[in-house]
Amino acid sequence: MNPTAGGAIRAALLTADPRAKVMAARAVARDWRLGRLAPVFDTPMPGVPARPAEPVLLPPRDMPKRGRGGSDRARIASWHAIAHIEFVAIDLALDMAGRFGGEMGREFVSDFLAVAADEAMHFALIERHLARMGSRYGALPAHEGLWQAAGDTAHDVAARLAVVPMVLEARGLDVTPAMIERVAAQGDSTGKKILERILDDEIRHVAAGVKHFADIAGKRGIPAENLWISLVRAHFGGAMKAPFNDSARSAAGLSLGAVRALAS
Repeated sequence: MNPTAGGAIRAALLTADPRAKVMAARAVARDWRLGRLAPVFDTPMPGVPARPAEPVLLPPRDMPKRGRGGSDRARIASWHAIAHIEFVAIDLALDMAGRFGGEMGREFVSDFLAVAADEAMHFALIERHLARMGSRYGALPAHEGLWQAAGDTAHDVAARLAVVPMVLEARGLDVTPAMIERVAAQGDSTGKKILERILDDEIRHVAAGVKHFADIAGKRGIPAENLWISLVRAHFGGAMKAPFNDSARSAAGLSLGAVRALAS
């Protein structure tokens, strides 16, 4: 009898070592795609995934300044922050599939395990880039609040979709082009290619969230824009701030009108 998908996802979430988590996430996605995991989701997901001893996690207000924009210290700090975002994104995608896969079905699980595998690949690319700069993931403190959205939306798949792919990941669509320009100006061609790959993948990730959110809205008989606005107001404590990458957001299927309604 094949192991269950829920059990395999839980094991990956409880893997603390970063490189081992990368391998676990990719293995779960591969085994699901090849039919090696039973579509059973009766295993509870952990409230908080396992975390390595490093990086030290700090509240946002206690995070150290990154230094001047072009300095080696600032560049390493910037890439370390991106690495941490991608590391937590692995767990967010795994938890999405494991927590809500039973109610949402096979296509949903396939989409978000593919997202988890992408995020694992992104993290591995950035970790290697940090090594080329003489650093490593864990060498600096990191933001402790990135998992909060998962806890706040653990009760409702629509709320999770509204906040994680459709707000947090969508914000990456807005800020990544400026990051690409900055690293290109620094002569970092490898970093530029990494960020371009991440931007392309994140459009697909957001689009997956939009697709499944629209399905839920249809089943609930509520216009998707109205449901999204109400859930973001209820579950997202931050602000929606311009500039917005209209072309990337449109490519992902996001409503520009709804975004601006929340930003105004």
